[in-house]
Amino acid sequence: QINFVACQLFALLAAFWFRIYLSPSHASSAVRHAFATLFGVYFAVFCFGWYSIHLFVLVMMNYGIMNMASIPNIHRYSFLVAMGYLTLCHISRIYIFHYGILTTDFSGPLMIITQKITTLACQLHDGIGREAEELTAEQNRLAVKSRPSLLEYLSYLLNFMSIIAGPCSNYKDYIAFIEGRHVHMKLLEVNWKQKGYDRLPDPSPTGAVMYKLCITLVSLILFLTLTKNFPMAYIIDNEFLDKTPFLSRLGYLYVVTQAAKPKYYFAWTLADAVNNAAGYGFSGVDERGTFRWDLLSNLNIWNIETATSFKMYIENWNIQTAAWLKRVCYDRAPWYPTALTFILSALWHGIYPGYYFTFLTGILITLAARAIRNNCRHYFLSSVPLKIAYDIVTWAVTQLAVCYTVAPFVMLAVEPTIKFYKSVYFHMHILSILVLLLLPIRPQTHSVRRAQDQAMLNSIKSK
Repeated sequence: QINFVACQLFALLAAFWFRIYLSPSHASSAVRHAFATLFGVYFAVFCFGWYSIHLFVLVMMNYGIMNMASIPNIHRYSFLVAMGYLTLCHISRIYIFHYGILTTDFSGPLMIITQKITTLACQLHDGIGREAEELTAEQNRLAVKSRPSLLEYLSYLLNFMSIIAGPCSNYKDYIAFIEGRHVHMKLLEVNWKQKGYDRLPDPSPTGAVMYKLCITLVSLILFLTLTKNFPMAYIIDNEFLDKTPFLSRLGYLYVVTQAAKPKYYFAWTLADAVNNAAGYGFSGVDERGTFRWDLLSNLNIWNIETATSFKMYIENWNIQTAAWLKRVCYDRAPWYPTALTFILSALWHGIYPGYYFTFLTGILITLAARAIRNNCRHYFLSSVPLKIAYDIVTWAVTQLAVCYTVAPFVMLAVEPTIKFYKSVYFHMHILSILVLLLLPIRPQTHSVRRAQDQAMLNSIKSK
């Protein structure tokens, strides 16, 4: 943990230096690629020692696949090799280290690299191996038309801004950032002459970085004060279970789940700040004319804490991983996209049984929540008081459903997970099954989704 924080703080300083002294106006793309790569390799070796060789082995294996595999199969081979290697590393942690969390846990960076490898492979397949008419609007925008050079490939996968904690970004966005087109591409979407500008503005990320550093500081304080004082293991303590009523146990479950969040808020927000400090992450201008630096943001804390649906919560938690799952799995699955996406997410996280309890439960609750929303929500939109009451109830149910779902993710093993679910009478599982039996919904087929995506693409083309 000390190595992680030290590397990220050093990366933050390096990012400011990179933006000021190696900006596209001062250095060529090759120099920027080389610097980002070399510093990324150094950080990996400093943090993980000889374990970092796993990162480099996976990167070079997939570079060979990208150059030798046929385009129709490049995304399949890359996916199998990257996910297979990642899974073998996950297995070694359980059967060799017996559930121990290594002081030099290299699986985090390996997970991010796996995301990037499969993202690039899919987007390369879209750009070279498929016709534009076959692609969704987003796939068309992100499609890569030619194989990257070795330097570009290494820089995308191993750059110092994201080697430690991510996030995963799209290849075209990263190349545009290195070449100095990243901000201008977003600014050109706005008519600045109409706003009184005679030239394009030059947005600075400093304000966004300072704001995100404040969030990381608060998150760190909360982590040091709350997380260790409210351990998840206490919810299955025998004395706690014997003396605490059911509703009180649910309330405490919410408290310990809240206490587990700050470490994620800290790590992801700091990673976002590092990328912004380097000048990467500009996403455009909002309706109020404010420059936004959230292209790579991994969470929206306000939307998480006020989420009134399971879907809303998931969409604002680990945003870049959710986007990766959508692009490599959900949008390409011929059937059962929701179930396959949750299964892939579990496999990507590791092979601890708790992960599979969480994501399999997540499938059930997602389908049940969708059924309730589709069948009931419109009855509560006729008046403001009804809508407020609906939002309050759905907020409470959503927060408890999330706590119920993620508890095994923290506990990891089978025995404590079963003990926990028994202690709360499997109530969310039972309620979700009853909802699906009473309020069935028709799953959206791949053909229907494809037709909708094509309609959107045609609309964009006509504009």
